[in-house]
Amino acid sequence: DGLACFRRLEDAGHAHTTLDTGGGRAATEAAGARWVNVVLGNLKRAISGVYHAIAQGKYARRYLAEAAYRFNRRFRLREMLPRLATAMMRCKPCPEPVLHA
Repeated sequence: DGLACFRRLEDAGHAHTTLDTGGGRAATEAAGARWVNVVLGNLKRAISGVYHAIAQGKYARRYLAEAAYRFNRRFRLREMLPRLATAMMRCKPCPEPVLHA
């Protein structure tokens, strides 16, 4: 994706290659573009559908981590809630100031 927001990836030291496909239907038919579009669309919908006003600077990393967690477990939905409950019971307590950091 050539959106300006992805320049922050390069600023953070990550590799990011853009693929300029133009617009319209031809853009979705480029090699590998379909699944990239599906994943990005699902991510945008997950964040905008749940969080109406997000503080990107403060919590964007957590929003992305949550979306990645759900995406990586999308084929095992029945296991998701019990596994999440187990993980919450096993983790150490986290003080509120750390949550807001």
